[in-house]
Amino acid sequence: MPRPVYERELLRLQTELVMLQEWVRSEGARLVVVFEGRDAAGKGGTIKRVTEQLNPRVARIVALPRPTERERGQWYFQRYVEHLPAAGEIVLFDRSWYNRAGVEHVMGFCTPEEHQLFLRQCPIFERMLIEDGILLRKYWFSVSDRVQEERFRRRLKDPARRWKLSAMDLESITRWEAYSRAKDDMFVHTDIAEAPWYVVESDDKRRARLNMMAHLLSTVPYRAVPSATLELPARPPSTGYQRPPRDLQTYVPDHAAGLTR
Repeated sequence: MPRPVYERELLRLQTELVMLQEWVRSEGARLVVVFEGRDAAGKGGTIKRVTEQLNPRVARIVALPRPTERERGQWYFQRYVEHLPAAGEIVLFDRSWYNRAGVEHVMGFCTPEEHQLFLRQCPIFERMLIEDGILLRKYWFSVSDRVQEERFRRRLKDPARRWKLSAMDLESITRWEAYSRAKDDMFVHTDIAEAPWYVVESDDKRRARLNMMAHLLSTVPYRAVPSATLELPARPPSTGYQRPPRDLQTYVPDHAAGLTR
């Protein structure tokens, strides 16, 4: 997709997302958006664009680290419940409770019994969220093996993005079919009418971002919320304040002045 076309539509969709945010805040709605998919499928970049113009006090990202010893002794869904939105909030899960159906299952971090228990409980858990009024949207970002490998190679060479790669990410290449089977099994059990999975083709990152954002907006019955009329007040006359001498304060060095074009 040409960059000018992408950036024009991205700005339009982000403007609509701000309108959605104000509706969520005004109505006291609760919106949960789950982002899942293979490593390097474009989830993080999409989340960044979704939240770029939003108020972080309303829309927050949840990307949980590996569970602590205490959390491993909890009901599996318990650590995620803590991060669900209150009224007037949006939560975007950068990976979610579906870790158990994917990486934990494939890499052997949970037992077969724990995996099967998750597949039975997950639809019940999600129906409970929806019955309580939470708007739940689930997106699976699908990337081909060829494009995933290309993105891995670029990350290996890019010092600014090297942190995005781990040994476990690279091992996903050798377990491609195992992850495919796990995803298919997960869909069989959790692609329910109340909370269906929406698949985002993400070999083209720009197209994937726009498609996901446009779809999310189409599924939420938001509307424009009247905003208060604000006017810039007149600056009052000076009362004699004088700024302290600059040499009494410590300034950041002017690094930019030494740069050449």
